[in-house]
Amino acid sequence: MPVVEELFHPAVSSWFTESLGEPTEPQEQAWPSIQKRQPTLIAAPTGSGKTLASFLAIIDKLVREAVENGGLPEQTRVVYVSPLKALSNDIEINLHQPLLGIQERLEAAGHAGVEIRSWVRTGDTPSSERTRMLKHPPHILVTTPESLYILLTSDGGRGMLQTTETVIVDEIHAMVGDKRGSHLAVTLERLERLVDGDLLRIGLSATQNPIEKVAEFLFGQEECNLVDLGHRRQLDLALELPQSPLEAVMSNEVWEEIYDRLAELILAHQTTLVFVNTRRLAERAAKHLSDRLGKGALTSHHGSLSRDQRLDAEKRLKAGDLRALVATASLELGIDIGGVDLVCQLGTTRTISTLLQRVGRSGHAVGGVSKGRLFPLSRDELVEAVALCAAIKAGHLDRLEIPERPLDILAQQIVACVACEDWDESELYETLTRAYPFRRLDRSDYDEIVAMLRDGFSTRNGRRGAYIHHDRVQNRLRGRRGARLAALTNGGAIPDSADYDVVLEPDE
Repeated sequence: MPVVEELFHPAVSSWFTESLGEPTEPQEQAWPSIQKRQPTLIAAPTGSGKTLASFLAIIDKLVREAVENGGLPEQTRVVYVSPLKALSNDIEINLHQPLLGIQERLEAAGHAGVEIRSWVRTGDTPSSERTRMLKHPPHILVTTPESLYILLTSDGGRGMLQTTETVIVDEIHAMVGDKRGSHLAVTLERLERLVDGDLLRIGLSATQNPIEKVAEFLFGQEECNLVDLGHRRQLDLALELPQSPLEAVMSNEVWEEIYDRLAELILAHQTTLVFVNTRRLAERAAKHLSDRLGKGALTSHHGSLSRDQRLDAEKRLKAGDLRALVATASLELGIDIGGVDLVCQLGTTRTISTLLQRVGRSGHAVGGVSKGRLFPLSRDELVEAVALCAAIKAGHLDRLEIPERPLDILAQQIVACVACEDWDESELYETLTRAYPFRRLDRSDYDEIVAMLRDGFSTRNGRRGAYIHHDRVQNRLRGRRGARLAALTNGGAIPDSADYDVVLEPDE
């Protein structure tokens, strides 16, 4: 197709046309601006090719440089941030296909030795892989917000990230509305300050309202290319009600009816995803459905499972070895989990966007039809479920609310910043206020947080929390002993509220 051939290197364009055919609308609109290194936000329905819209122009730039110079230096050029570990692993796997196909075409054209490496760095990554990554940096780093924060707070990670040219934030709508997004916003500003040149930001989103607010969150006042193709796609969505009337609380008899109906739907389809809202319900539902369908027919997937168990469940689902998978939010985002043709939701999702995202896991392909069945679990949930379906039919979305100046996130990031290097206190304030959630941060609030981190605070066990040294003569901030360890061991936006150590026997 002319647009692909005109935009990309012959090896890139031939791989795309032979493998995928014609580009989708998001790809056609996003590629030119990304090639011009213009900040770009792509908002389009699930399964419309957004990921490749962000990646292919960046891969093309690396290919051209490698062909011209006979290879690429061992430097990280692209950082891809996704909110889920499972999504990170999936993106890295799906990157191998285009990179391998392009490399084969380059070799056929006489350009041997051109290799573009991509690796995953999440909380699941073994320590040996992390060490190898620092010694031989990947050209494309696939990571999560928390792992990116940790890399920016370690000496080795900072050295690796210093050559970054592009950062891609996927499923940004899943983070913007809570403190995790505030945490990421400051991390991106820290990355921007660290890199040698200009940092190109690209955002990907499927469900958001208003889209302009997401663009402002990611780019600030910087002019950007907004590729907005809406969130609506073809849906087959319906309610499923038990024969017995719903009450305020589900009885065992009604649960049995729901499990029986779920088993019927699973048997009537090739592959089914069953979403639940808690890990406890995921295990319970998986047990009851296994009793009906056989133990090998399905399993569960949630954040409390080990990395190996989660990866095994994902691989079995993709390979077609499972009829169904019972999952929490661990699988609701853009992960490619193969040919799922039905999504069932046990209980309501509370938000329109979450239901759209989960149902969008079925028929997850360009032009696919998403099929979903919603099971309310009480009379109150029935009212909410009807409202959700009506809102989706009318094309409505939840309105985005971004947290304003979350001071716990601010304190955490200040400690991380000063643990790595000395800062002028005014320069640190200016860097923090460039992050959208802190754009209206009063200097007095900032000074109070600095004072708290300098002096610590009183607890029943004495004074604690003094992580920074404040030179009030030179107006300089630097980390105290233990500041970096505190920053590295508290890498996310979820507070540490554990009261007991749980030790797994016999492996400790």
